[in-house]
Amino acid sequence: MTLTLTPLPDLPLIRPGDNLADILLTGLAAANLTLVDEDILILTQKIVSKAEGRLVNLKDVIPGQAAVELAERSSKDPRLAELILRESRKVLRVRSGTIIVEHRLGFICASAGIDHSNVKGEGGKPEDWVLLLPEDPDRSAAEIRAKLEAKTGTHLGVLIIDSHGRPWRLGTVGVAIGLSGVPGIVDERGWEDLFGYHLKITLVGAADELAAAASLVIGQAAEGTPIVRARGFPYPLRESSLTEIIRPEEQDLFR
Repeated sequence: MTLTLTPLPDLPLIRPGDNLADILLTGLAAANLTLVDEDILILTQKIVSKAEGRLVNLKDVIPGQAAVELAERSSKDPRLAELILRESRKVLRVRSGTIIVEHRLGFICASAGIDHSNVKGEGGKPEDWVLLLPEDPDRSAAEIRAKLEAKTGTHLGVLIIDSHGRPWRLGTVGVAIGLSGVPGIVDERGWEDLFGYHLKITLVGAADELAAAASLVIGQAAEGTPIVRARGFPYPLRESSLTEIIRPEEQDLFR
């Protein structure tokens, strides 16, 4: 079995209001790539957020008292702290330079996923602009998938990914934050191993594994390849959502 990850080259810079499905199809055609049943399109959250107008100019943000206090504890811009609070359910850890939160979407991440890199709005200085995560990444993935399937007549999956840190290891990895038609978890409990032993606890984070693999192709800096076509995903496609992946707080031994 072979998994092939093919980036779409020479895509335009994404702007608010852009139709990502149309841009994706144009990019596929320009690269002489096609779509077949069971292909998965993997998009960075950054281009989805840009297309959905999730750009914010810090000059337009007025921090409240809670944000001012959080900024003092974290040595961050109070305006950024205000946005982090707006995008979070709760603040979990704070130290100089770091704010770890439970995002309103349910996962744990730094700075509520708000990003400065490769972000520039209309007017002002580039450093004044930040990008929030999509409002509803599952919905975004479903809408893109529906448009692609309608125009190509194929059965597809769509994955929206972001880069997250990990509490016990250095370095960021790609993770899924929006899914449509892609299994978040594959339950292998009861499957036999090579020697006939039946697996007892194995739940494979299939969407996150694919997200991490795609991140190697996408890159983090000036690569300019925010969309990847995956072919040969080793599990059947099915409906799922982000909630399938997130561990419930009552099962979280580290909070």
